Amino acid sequence: MSTASRRQRGFTLVELLVAISILAIVAVLGWRGLDGIIRARVALTNQMETTRGMQLAFAQMQSDCEHIAGRDVLDRRPYLLTGTDRFTMVREVFNENQPSRLQVVAYRIVNGTLVRRESPGVRDLVQLDGLWQAAVSDTDTSGAVALQDGVTGMQVMTWENRAWRQSTSAATAGSAAAAATAAGGGQTAQPDPNTVPLPPTGMQVALQVQGQQVPMTKSFLLGEP
Repeated sequence: MSTASRRQRGFTLVELLVAISILAIVAVLGWRGLDGIIRARVALTNQMETTRGMQLAFAQMQSDCEHIAGRDVLDRRPYLLTGTDRFTMVREVFNENQPSRLQVVAYRIVNGTLVRRESPGVRDLVQLDGLWQAAVSDTDTSGAVALQDGVTGMQVMTWENRAWRQSTSAATAGSAAAAATAAGGGQTAQPDPNTVPLPPTGMQVALQVQGQQVPMTKSFLLGEP
C-alpha cells in the first residue's frame, strides 16, 4: 500500500515552481528572438522601399537630363540653374505626331520630401521666360509630385571644363559661343577649353537620406550620350 501511494502522488510545489520558471525563461528568450526578427524585417523593408524610391527618382532625373533643351533652340536663354537642395532645368518634350515643346522642370526638397514640378509644354520662348521665372522664384502653381520622403539634403554639381563644380549661376545657351566670338575679335572661333567657360556636359546629384550616413549619388550626362 505504501508503494502504490508513492507512485500516485503528484508534483510538489517546488517542482511546479521550477517548471514554471523554466517555461517563463524560454518564453522570454523566444519573444526576444521573435521581436528581433520582426524589427530586422521592418528595417529591411523600409530600406528596400527607400532604395526603390531613390532609384525611381534618379531614373526620372536621368530622363530629364537626357532631354535637356539644346542651345540651338533657346537663343542664349538659361536652361540649368543649381542651388542648395534644388535645381531647375529646361527640357524638350516629344509627343507622338506633335511638334516638340519646351517645359521647365524643378526639383526641390520641401519639408524632407524630394518633389518634382514641371510646367506645361510651350513653343513660344516668351512664355518659356515666364515659366522659368516662376520656377526659379518658387511662384509656380503647377502641381508637384512627391518622389521620395525622408530626404534631408541635396547637393548638385556640374561637370564644367573637365572638373566638378558646385555653382549657383545659371547656365545660358550660347554663352561659350559668345565668349569664343569675343575672344576672336568678332570672328567665330573654336572655344578654348583652357580659357573659355564651356557649358556643363554632366551633372551629379547627391541625396542625403534620413538614417544613412553616406548620401546616395548619381551622375548624369546632359543631353543624349
